[in-house]
Amino acid sequence: MEAHKIFSIKTQSEFETEALSIFRFQIETNPVYREFCRYLNKNTDNVRHFADIPFLPIEFFKSKKVIVDNVDHEIMFTSSGTTGNQTSKHYVNDLKLYETSYLKSFEIFYGAVSEFCILALLPSYLDRRGSSLIYMMDDLIKKSKNPESGFYLNDLPGLADKLRILDAKGNKILLVGVTFALLDLIEKHDFRLKNTIIMETGGMKGRRKELIREELHTLLKKGFGVDAIHSEYGMTELLSQAYSKGNGVFWTPPWMKIQVRDTEDPLADPITGKTGGINITDLANLNSCSFIATQDLGKVHEDGSFEVLGRFDHSDIRGCNLMAL
Repeated sequence: MEAHKIFSIKTQSEFETEALSIFRFQIETNPVYREFCRYLNKNTDNVRHFADIPFLPIEFFKSKKVIVDNVDHEIMFTSSGTTGNQTSKHYVNDLKLYETSYLKSFEIFYGAVSEFCILALLPSYLDRRGSSLIYMMDDLIKKSKNPESGFYLNDLPGLADKLRILDAKGNKILLVGVTFALLDLIEKHDFRLKNTIIMETGGMKGRRKELIREELHTLLKKGFGVDAIHSEYGMTELLSQAYSKGNGVFWTPPWMKIQVRDTEDPLADPITGKTGGINITDLANLNSCSFIATQDLGKVHEDGSFEVLGRFDHSDIRGCNLMAL
């Protein structure tokens, strides 16, 4: 497979052509995906259109090594998980492919990374190994080539001072933070930022009560003195990200597509304008699986944008009875 060909996709037709090509490659070379498709009676003969491609339940990344045959992985990314829960493992054999994906996606939505001072407030991620988000942010911080860019763990006063100084100087700043840490920051410090993008990555990590998006973003907008809160939507099992520039409405890069499945019939045709389970096609997942049925709930709009509205209850078992494979 020509891995970097996906980043030249411009049209829906090109996307579907590449998706079918990658489906054929993965069903032939990925034992986990092949076995899953066999139980659904899906194969290269009867999957002739993008709409026919089956989505692998994301739980398989917890119990199986989801990777194509005859490749060695460079790195294993792991999900954070909670006490007593099994974590997902994503075996990545080509870090350059991951780097190209997140860098090109960033450039599509925000422009050159070198234009930004990037500040990362991600304490819960820095506390553990194997985070794909930390890998991405570390690389973007380096590529920004800004001496003020960097990670923050628990030094909220230091971060607050730096934010105020850089923002007042007119620096273009991107502050990426896990939700609970951003709330901690604005509870202790007041801001009126004019040149800073605030991007939340989600997650209370058991530190705070969960909030609905509207309530959370209202608090963050008021606390930072900004008009909009941006968001990043990604996960351990993906090599691409979607971004929202406000109001919780996300857009994907051209090599990534979101569909929504019926909550009671996961194999039915995708639905638009209604809440359902989020299915993700990430063509950058070339050597693992590009077609993943998540346990997030969302809604896809007619223009291709989407919202994330929550998660399934009992998400480890619902929606698929093939978990014993």
